[in-house]
Amino acid sequence: MSKTEALMQSFRKAIGVRIKEETEVIEGEVVEVQIDRPAVAGAALKTGKLTMKTTEMEGVYDLGAKMIESLGKEKVQSGDVIAIDKPSGKVTKLGRSFSRSRDYDAIGPQVRFVQCPDGELQKRKEIVHCVTLHEIDVINSRTQGFLALFTGDTGEIRAEVREQIDTKVAEWREEGKAEIVPGVLFIDEVHMLDIECFSFLNRALENEMAPIVVVATNRGITTIRGTNYKSPHGIPIDLLDRLLIITTQPYTKDDIGKILDIRCQEEDVEMAEEAKALLTHIGVETSLRYAIHLITAAALACQKRKGKVVENEDITRVYNLFLDVKRSTQYLMEYQEQYMFSEASIGDGDEDGTNAMLS
Repeated sequence: MSKTEALMQSFRKAIGVRIKEETEVIEGEVVEVQIDRPAVAGAALKTGKLTMKTTEMEGVYDLGAKMIESLGKEKVQSGDVIAIDKPSGKVTKLGRSFSRSRDYDAIGPQVRFVQCPDGELQKRKEIVHCVTLHEIDVINSRTQGFLALFTGDTGEIRAEVREQIDTKVAEWREEGKAEIVPGVLFIDEVHMLDIECFSFLNRALENEMAPIVVVATNRGITTIRGTNYKSPHGIPIDLLDRLLIITTQPYTKDDIGKILDIRCQEEDVEMAEEAKALLTHIGVETSLRYAIHLITAAALACQKRKGKVVENEDITRVYNLFLDVKRSTQYLMEYQEQYMFSEASIGDGDEDGTNAMLS
């Protein structure tokens, strides 16, 4: 699968289609299910009758073999409230009628009691199906394409298939049968895309049915992948011009303290105020991520000494045990000659290099 195809599929996954259709439904409470079984096995198909009622009327329906099988799968019995989709014959069990709530002394938690439906037995209902454009693409891309939805093996989808689907969806929109629900596509580490992907994004963002695209990066002025040119965030200027840029500010000491408070609550760690102040100071001096990691480690150190509240000594202990990036780099610089394949050992005498390798 090409890079642009993967991006296109992501775009289509982020665009939903809400399709409305009217269907005939038979909805009511089951009064009686009669199934006539043949005297000789295999002599004839099973037939039967289904009696259903609402608060205003009652009706009897003849059942064929397939319908009897559907009712058997749903374990339908008298007193159940069911809905039968007339075109497809699908049976849906809505629950059990309130009038039969005293039939059994013990009932499982999965049993749901509902009111007996009112009005006519046969009703027209509007059913709404929510699918994505990508799902429609996959189903129409090949024979038994719906199986690819479960396996994930979608492969390349031809542009002609997508054009036909877009035309059909546009027709449904004009007729009021469908509406487009644009979603959100989030692309993290967007600087990892190359110039080919950025060119595709330029064109895709101009599309009428494009979703809201949110991209994130932590790069400064850097080279655009696939070129020798430098640009802000590693994104071409023409694409940056199409975006609304949101800046983020470094966390203040108070912000870091509040975030660590929330994290302590989430992890059910009780921490003394002095310990929180020390942890906040560590977060300011090193990084917020490192300070968050120390919460769990400090809680385990507290458990080991059989304490209930994390104290300063626990924070100090784990701080000395686990290094942050700055201290780790300092340590490497100090002992770099004793590490294998260290850059510092290159260019030194053969004897020094050999000693570094042996150590």
